[in-house]
Amino acid sequence: MALDRDTIDRYLTAYGNSLTSFDAEATAAMWGMPGTILTDEFAGSLSSRADMAEGLRQSYPLLKQLGLAGISHQVLESAALTDRLARVRVRWTFLDSAGEPLTTSDYEYVLREDPDGVHTYVSVGIDDAQKLRELADRLGVDLG
Repeated sequence: MALDRDTIDRYLTAYGNSLTSFDAEATAAMWGMPGTILTDEFAGSLSSRADMAEGLRQSYPLLKQLGLAGISHQVLESAALTDRLARVRVRWTFLDSAGEPLTTSDYEYVLREDPDGVHTYVSVGIDDAQKLRELADRLGVDLG
């Protein structure tokens, strides 16, 4: 049976919660290995969750500086690829401490249901770099 929408939503909610709690180990545990990240500016695969956690930790100072305090998601599209694989397009809404939107960003994921739960194996950032720059400019944060 293919990954159903409720399972995908529960996974994305847990993933978003781990991101906004800045818990690198919990977020990394939601990835299958190797985990591949692909954007217009970057392509790479990480072969261990320790490496994934370290990469996540490096992004936290900037995310905190930009005021990230919450996150919500909207599944824009999902397609079963096999009984255990799904391609999912997600719009994340990043929220400040008052629950107000800071920005949105779209991603495509390849998720797989493994014996121990759902994991992300591929993440494609659609507009994340652009949206991050726009938010930083709006807030007067120097991206260096």
